[in-house]
Amino acid sequence: MAKFEEIGTASIPGQGTQLRLLQRNDEFSIRIVGAPGDLMNTRLHGSEDALAELACERIADRPGARVLVGGLGMGFTLAAALAALGEDAVVVVAELVPGVVEWNRGPLGAAAGRPLDDPRTRVSLGDVGELLRAEPSGFDAIMLDVDNGPEGLTRRENDWLYSPRGLAAAQEALRPDGVLAVWSAGQDPAFTERLRRVGLLVEEVTVRAHRPGKGAKHRIWLAS
Repeated sequence: MAKFEEIGTASIPGQGTQLRLLQRNDEFSIRIVGAPGDLMNTRLHGSEDALAELACERIADRPGARVLVGGLGMGFTLAAALAALGEDAVVVVAELVPGVVEWNRGPLGAAAGRPLDDPRTRVSLGDVGELLRAEPSGFDAIMLDVDNGPEGLTRRENDWLYSPRGLAAAQEALRPDGVLAVWSAGQDPAFTERLRRVGLLVEEVTVRAHRPGKGAKHRIWLAS
């Protein structure tokens, strides 16, 4: 089997950490420099698809739906949101790392069907937390797939996003009857309780990293 070859690196703003983009035939991997294993892989995106599908099915019948995807990653959540929503929808994707956007505009983009080229897509470069604070009642759905979930790997600042203050900001950024969907690599009962404490009704769904029904078990919270 062919080996992965590095085709790009990208610095995470405000950190001494870098991401690596690797390719093996038509498979791509994003890894954190100095850390073992994949952060993301194009073979394993079932749970990223489910994040958007579960959230968007709740608001898909709303005319002019406006949704936020926190974390572009490999583009699969964005692509799934676009597939689930109407032609009059707007999907804002917030991505902290400019290099990740460039990868999705370049060699990585075809893996998810080049969702950045969809005219309904809007790219916001920067911290998704700042976008939440700036847009009260701005979104019908918010999907967060940032830094591996509540137990982050790359940025200490991401702890704020999953804190009571961050969750309250997300709640305020939702329109009436909106939905907040949060992806995580694993279970986190303390996070479930945090969601409830800010006044959200919570449903937890277990999904597989690879469809159908294969791969690691990931967790999605749906809060409204």
